[in-house]
Amino acid sequence: MKIRRKSRFAPEVFTHSLNDIMFFLLLFFLIISTMSNPNVIKLMLPKASATQQMYKKQITLSVDENKAYFIDKEPIPFDNLEAQLQSIFANVEERTVVLRVDKNLAVQDLVDVLEIGAKNDIKMVMATAK
Repeated sequence: MKIRRKSRFAPEVFTHSLNDIMFFLLLFFLIISTMSNPNVIKLMLPKASATQQMYKKQITLSVDENKAYFIDKEPIPFDNLEAQLQSIFANVEERTVVLRVDKNLAVQDLVDVLEIGAKNDIKMVMATAK
């Protein structure tokens, strides 16, 4: 009598590389989702009968190496700088000044201009070169 074991064929699915594939797919979708604009939300905004405008104004204040002050390319003495800024920003809610200061000036010259802005509640932004 011949006793023979029956070897049954058991099909297997090799999933060793499945973890790597899933990791790369997850990484791909995370990168793609950050490239799209996440701030886009479609809203149906209510309608109003009257509109209100926000008053914004931005000017450029330049100071060259000779301590000459310019508001939008118009020369102005330092003594009149505060009064001129107040007259420009009259009835303006958001006041912004872009400062363009020569790199050879002392820090105190920059601080003097920043103090004028702080006193009059003017946002000062420093312009730099690349």
